[in-house]
Amino acid sequence: MKRRQFIAAGTTAGALGLTAGWALPAAAQAQFSIATGTTGAVYYPLGGAMANILSKKVPGWAVTAEATAGSVANMHMIRDGKAQMALTQCDTAYDAIKGLDKFKDKPVDSRTLCVVYPNLVHFVTMEGTGINKLSDIKGKRISTSAPVSGSEVMALRIIEELGLKLSDIKRERLSPAESTNAMKDGKLDGYFFNGGPPVAAITDLAATQGIKIKLIPTADLVPALNKKYGPVFAASEIKAKAYPHQDAAVPVIAIWNILIVPASMKDDQAYTIIKTLWDNHGDLVATHKASTDMTPENQKTANSSVPFHPGAIKFFNEKGIKLS
Repeated sequence: MKRRQFIAAGTTAGALGLTAGWALPAAAQAQFSIATGTTGAVYYPLGGAMANILSKKVPGWAVTAEATAGSVANMHMIRDGKAQMALTQCDTAYDAIKGLDKFKDKPVDSRTLCVVYPNLVHFVTMEGTGINKLSDIKGKRISTSAPVSGSEVMALRIIEELGLKLSDIKRERLSPAESTNAMKDGKLDGYFFNGGPPVAAITDLAATQGIKIKLIPTADLVPALNKKYGPVFAASEIKAKAYPHQDAAVPVIAIWNILIVPASMKDDQAYTIIKTLWDNHGDLVATHKASTDMTPENQKTANSSVPFHPGAIKFFNEKGIKLS
């Protein structure tokens, strides 16, 4: 998998092996990475902002944000010691820690630093495709999102819940930006993507002259999905005006995004990361408003599918934030 890197400003220093149990002596310098997502979505710029904050505010740290396919790839990178932090959907993290689905027989022992924001399940189409409800995708040209992404996992689960097979659609596996370009070119009828509005690629499509997008409701699938895959989904909505010419709110599935680290990370390192990011929350919001949901009220075990790291628990206890 070819990955782009966002190189954060800061001290570029000596070598530290990219292992899950990295250690940082007090006077040492360190270089490590955050696994994010595709460049046209939310994880990448948000992870880039996190990398910048940590590099600038923590002496001796140089942090990179790596563009990846998304949540599934990110959990693999944590497991394989190729990243020390990752943004991921809680449903993917649940599968990873339990050793299910894409992580069968190879579980990922991770811990949560914080709950960041909810991913909303977008199904994007446009006028003229004949798609007015999810079941209308049968026989259509549909992207199930990038390979090895949490969005792809969600798309496949939705398709199965609809009683359809992959052979019932003309499937593509494209990133949001690629999907938008294919829609503009008349080569795609719709695509799935999980993200915090506004997703840049969807905004791009909605602002294109001659195209009127439609966002298809998905929230009615929440009970069935929770029964089958665990309590990791909730009902929410894409608010009106989230995208150009989107006049009404759309009820959709919500999946919380969490910032995770290996379970083996030292308590003081985890504490330093969450304290630094929390103290500079305004910089994250300035990068993407999805991070406005990184609030004390949302730091709940119910919103995270994996346990909180002891270093994070210490920090939240000091702030008087109850995680239960």
